[in-house]
Amino acid sequence: MAHLLGAEALHLEYPTRIIFDKLTIGVDEGDRIGVVGRNGDGKSTLLRLLSGRIEPDGGRVTRRNGITLGMLDQGDELDDTLVVSHCIVGGKEDYEWAGDPRIRDVIDGLLGGIPWGATLGELSGGQRRRVGLAKLLVGDWDIVFLDEPTNHLDVEGIAWLAQHLKKRWPANQGGLIVVTHDRWFLDEVCTATWEVHDQLIEPFEGGYAAYILQRVERDRMASVMEGKRQNLMKKELAWLRRGAPARTAKPKFRMDAAYELIANEPPPRDTVALSQLATARLGKDVVDLLEVGVSYGDKEVLKDIEWRIAPGERTGILGVNGAGKSTLLSLIAGTQQPTVGRVKRGKTIRVAILSQQLGELADILDDRVMDVIARQKSSYVTGGKELTPGQLLERMGFMSAQLSTQVKDLSGGQKRRLQLLLILLGEPNVLILDEPTNDLDTDILAAIEDLLDSWPGTLIVVSHDRYLLERVTDNQYGILDKRMRHLPGGVDQYLKLRAGITSGDAPATATATASKGLSGAELRNAEKELGSVSRKLEKATTKISEIHGQMAEHDQNDYEGLGKLSVEISTLEASMEELELRWLELSEALGK
Repeated sequence: MAHLLGAEALHLEYPTRIIFDKLTIGVDEGDRIGVVGRNGDGKSTLLRLLSGRIEPDGGRVTRRNGITLGMLDQGDELDDTLVVSHCIVGGKEDYEWAGDPRIRDVIDGLLGGIPWGATLGELSGGQRRRVGLAKLLVGDWDIVFLDEPTNHLDVEGIAWLAQHLKKRWPANQGGLIVVTHDRWFLDEVCTATWEVHDQLIEPFEGGYAAYILQRVERDRMASVMEGKRQNLMKKELAWLRRGAPARTAKPKFRMDAAYELIANEPPPRDTVALSQLATARLGKDVVDLLEVGVSYGDKEVLKDIEWRIAPGERTGILGVNGAGKSTLLSLIAGTQQPTVGRVKRGKTIRVAILSQQLGELADILDDRVMDVIARQKSSYVTGGKELTPGQLLERMGFMSAQLSTQVKDLSGGQKRRLQLLLILLGEPNVLILDEPTNDLDTDILAAIEDLLDSWPGTLIVVSHDRYLLERVTDNQYGILDKRMRHLPGGVDQYLKLRAGITSGDAPATATATASKGLSGAELRNAEKELGSVSRKLEKATTKISEIHGQMAEHDQNDYEGLGKLSVEISTLEASMEELELRWLELSEALGK
């Protein structure tokens, strides 16, 4: 495989610490690399070094001549005065960009709910992030760097992005490096993983699951080697005392040692025991939503909700933005009253919400972490073990040096972990997690999941992180057409259902469409036709490419045969012109 870019003996240091030292790494054609590591260890810095956005203090970065590189940074550098359409397609006329299947795919996949004619200054932070990602993806790049691209994308958007990246380049062409905490995404897209730690990069084959397996084996080998070293030292001491050399045998390591480690590993949760504990803490009644509906004025958000939440139930909730997930959580928490129906609440329930806003920390921002923890209870029982708050802090990735730090000076991820810790120390018996993965790296997510495995209460989770959702919950429900639907098939079933009714939420377009006076049925039909037209355009483009290939291999003296192929291309191109015109009409009608 051809070399795309590389780093040789890179050295980078800040006044307080060294980030990378003597780092040598390379990217070849066909590489799809995921980058993982603790927050602050240099993942984003690595992308900026390799892209040339910052210069190393030593060493060099080299690129093959002529290659193009596009990067999505975590920072927002978009001009507020730009119109969305101009940001994506520049000054191209509609007929020019509408004929590009990549641009159509990106618009359909990312710009749902974003008005085509709005200025960027009018958009929310999440919408601006999606516009920035779309702006990058419509370009033609040999290498793409993505820094946390799944932020502000829902489950559908993440699934679309994964499929887009998988088919963006032919096999063994192009290069991708992505920094993300989304472990499902890493497994779906990446064929290699780089772990950033201790001023270096350690490469692993495969996506997240393969990386974890190899890391377990690496740690096991290190443990064995350390044990062997200690044993040798003991034997050396015994020989010195005894006067006779000790004989040792080298252990044999098998390739499947990592599988042996997990062969007898029990399930992450003892569901029966947790349910019994939860019933003891909660009684039989938690929260019952009985024929509940919620409306805001004339806008109906939820209807016909019948949900009896059981003690120890662990449920994940899926839904697009605006589907009613937050309203549903508020009904459970008791901060929202239904418009119709009733909510029946158990007498002993204590609900806690891990919100996205970190509001629980507002009154303690000037306090030191150690002082905050000192005010809590002295112990906490998890998994049958009693832990002190300090031990819980360590388990959730806090170092001793951070105990004297003021809460306001903690990183976003550290604040998030402290927020969860304080909630758990309050011992609620109903815990609601609203997008809990923000600002957390993969190791900390695994630690939190481990902690939640032994938490004996009712757990409700709303998250776009499907790995976490399916890891810590036993059931998933989707909010579809204002109602709750059980998803025995999990996130995959939800995505299939959404694909079948994708017109229902009117992406990029709901407001604009309504203003054009389309009824619900007309809206659904227009969305379905738009999807059909997009598929036909993609097939026609593929067919034309195939015919061009046939013509290149055809006998150039067979004028009759070449003429037939040429006529076939002309027919397809004429058909594509009609399809592109219809695509533009539908997009305009839907506000795209």
